[in-house]
Order: sequence, then structure tokens, then C-alpha cells
Amino acid sequence: MQQQRDYYAKNAAAYESMHVRPGDEHFIALEYACAMLGVVRASRVLDVGSGTGRVVRFLRQRCPAIEVDGVEPVSELREQALAHGTGLHAGSGEKLPFEDNSYDVVTAFGVMHHVAAPDIIVAEMARVARRGVMISDANRFGQGHMMLGLMKLLIHKACLWGVFEQIRTRGRGYLVSDGDGIYYSYSIFDSVQQVKGWADRVLIVPIVPRGNSSLQQLSMSHGLLVALREPSGPGWAGL
Repeated sequence: MQQQRDYYAKNAAAYESMHVRPGDEHFIALEYACAMLGVVRASRVLDVGSGTGRVVRFLRQRCPAIEVDGVEPVSELREQALAHGTGLHAGSGEKLPFEDNSYDVVTAFGVMHHVAAPDIIVAEMARVARRGVMISDANRFGQGHMMLGLMKLLIHKACLWGVFEQIRTRGRGYLVSDGDGIYYSYSIFDSVQQVKGWADRVLIVPIVPRGNSSLQQLSMSHGLLVALREPSGPGWAGL
């Protein structure tokens, strides 16, 4: 959405101080992602919606044997990334400027809750990836009080979440905050079925666990969704 891109352009100079905090949920997710990259023997990784290049810098430092690229649609953020020593490709997650199966693993950290149609980006990530797709993001069902999360889950299972969101957001479908711009109600569980159609194995790592609920959707406020293709599956020839 152009309004969100305008927000990032306006706040590009302060983006690092506003959104990059050592030890936050995305840094924890990156630690797990590094281990998963070793599992699939990745040699090329693409990060989607890289902002000022946090993920690219982290992976290049921790996994120096892996070629890591990033793609970002907002030129002002790419300029900030370059100031931090990280060049990024220009491009949108909705239409990645790369050929099919051109990277081993494609990642997205904190992107999906900022877009109206995450499934389009996930589909593009799966198109470009040979072996893995990793998504670090929020889980609406694990935010707030446990009973509130259960109510959200029941509304979702009744297929009424879209109606609920239209009422809650007064018809816009999204909310706006000074610290994060436009954001939508998203859960990593929203993308599970989609990646299951692509992957052989799907894992969810609870990055910010909460409570002791037996329902996985209520047990975390933030998670890392990992979709992997097994060695016998497409994209593993020559390993």
C-alpha cells in the first residue's frame, strides 16, 4: 500500500532506532533461521521486505558461507541500508524480480502484518525458493489475554474474521500507529495451509511463548513459520 511506503519513506532515517532492537523477537527468530539454513544446506538466501537490511547483515555475519540478498521497495530505506554497508535490490514482495527457484531459501521478517494480501507474497516467495520459506511475524491469537485469544480463534474458525475486522477497523481493514504505520491483523497460522501445498515439512517455532495452552495458536504471540522441501522433493537435485 502506498500509504505504508510513504510512512517508511518519511521515517527512513529513524527506522533503525524505531524497529531494530538487539535481542527482539526477530533476532531470536534469526537465530533459529540460521540453524534451519544449515539443515537444508542453503547456499543462496533472499530476504523480502528488507527495510534497512537488518536480516541481510545478520545472516551475512552469522553464515558467511551463504550468499544473502535482500529486496526492498522503498528507495529511502534502501539508501539507509546502503549507509549501513548493505546494498539491496529494488522490488516488491508482490512481484519479486527473480526467476523461479533462483534462491535456496526465501525469508520475510515482520512483513506480512503490513500487507493486505499476505498470500500473494507467500506465493511469490515459494515461486522463487527451491528448498525453504521462512516467515517471522505476529500471531493475533496469542496477543492479549488468553480468553481474548480464544474468542479471536472462535471467530476465525466460524469464518467471521473478515466481518469482525471490518467492524473493528470501521471498514478500512487495517489500523494505523505512529510507531508501525499501517498494520493488519495477521497470524503466521494464516499462512500454514498455503505453504503446506508447497512444502514437505512445515514447522512453527514459538519465538515469544506465552501461557501453557494446549492450543498452539494460543501458545505464542510471535512465531517463525518454516516450510521445507525434503531431499527427495523438487529443487534438491544435485545435493
